[in-house]
Amino acid sequence: MGRWALDVAFVWRAMLTLGLVLLYYCFSIGITFYNKWLTKSFHFPLFMTMLHLAVIFLFSALSRALVQCSSHRTRVVLSWTDYLRRVAPTALATALDVGLSNWSFLYITVSLYTMTKSSAVLFILIFSLIFKLEELGSRTPSTPCSTCSHSCFSGSSPSLPYLKDTGLLLRVLGSLFLGGILAFGLGFSEFLLVSRTSSLTLSIAGIFKEVCTLLLAAHLLGDQISLLNWLGFALCLSGISLHVALKALHSRGDGDPKPSKGLGSNPDLELLLRSSQPEEGDNEAAEEEDFVAQG
Repeated sequence: MGRWALDVAFVWRAMLTLGLVLLYYCFSIGITFYNKWLTKSFHFPLFMTMLHLAVIFLFSALSRALVQCSSHRTRVVLSWTDYLRRVAPTALATALDVGLSNWSFLYITVSLYTMTKSSAVLFILIFSLIFKLEELGSRTPSTPCSTCSHSCFSGSSPSLPYLKDTGLLLRVLGSLFLGGILAFGLGFSEFLLVSRTSSLTLSIAGIFKEVCTLLLAAHLLGDQISLLNWLGFALCLSGISLHVALKALHSRGDGDPKPSKGLGSNPDLELLLRSSQPEEGDNEAAEEEDFVAQG
């Protein structure tokens, strides 16, 4: 009876993980191809990014309000000092990352975009060493990041053809709003996947997601991918896989988790939602998933 219960629990956990991974794939791959399609007719990527982040902000506020009403727990509110010192710099960097990524769709293919984004781990390593977040040695490095939102207008104004035709304007706004829903779904699915499984699961799922994106880009959009492109992409993914594997082995061998720097005096900055059975190494690896798996 006990063995049967363990088998059922394992199957349930496996099905839950698979469902969360597929949900993440749908939003991540979907928003990549949707933004590429939208930028063919709407050539204002930074304005599009601003509206997407505005939709994310609204849905996030609504989600927090619903959670507060259902759980009857007091909301965690950060001080303005924490917002300006901790949140704003990362939010600005994230906004530039998303905005420039959407801007690139005007000039490059989805396959080149995917392969370029896959190399972000190298820059994470470089900047983690520059800012002394990690020491150069046998240990695999990681860098902190977050998914806060802030953006700015594009240098051009999207007012020429769209504001003259009300019907066209409504269609454009509807398309932008749909992109915002996909962006919110992407962030929310990442959050669910990490909180219910681990950041290692997200990192591994992100590796396979890149392969799926390339295959879909070649099949649906007709992107030409040469043998040299595939070899370079395989080399990049091999490095990412080795990075993730070594980090997982290292974190499991550490035993007790290390305390977070600078957060001990402020519990409001701790993660609000944790898995009921967190895996070892989650806290050390949780900072790299946005760059490994962002679509």
